[in-house]
Amino acid sequence: MDPVQLTIVIVCFLLTGVILVLSIQVWNILKEVRFSLQKMNKMLDDGGKVTGVVSESAVSVAGFISGIKAGANMLSIFRKKGDTV
Repeated sequence: MDPVQLTIVIVCFLLTGVILVLSIQVWNILKEVRFSLQKMNKMLDDGGKVTGVVSESAVSVAGFISGIKAGANMLSIFRKKGDTV
């Protein structure tokens, strides 16, 4: 076999090996990216649940405060009627 042909064959095998190793590494990186995106999606879903609970609590607190204001207005109306009579 000619030395040039031998060199070309060796270089082809080396390049094939390097491409194989790089392909495996890219596969592993893509698998990690997929896992990270799944975790991020779960975190965003949990964040959505938390904000839903917080908004429900805020609405109930606002309703409670408006009820207290309405009760205070009723008491002030009864006091004014009691003062004038």
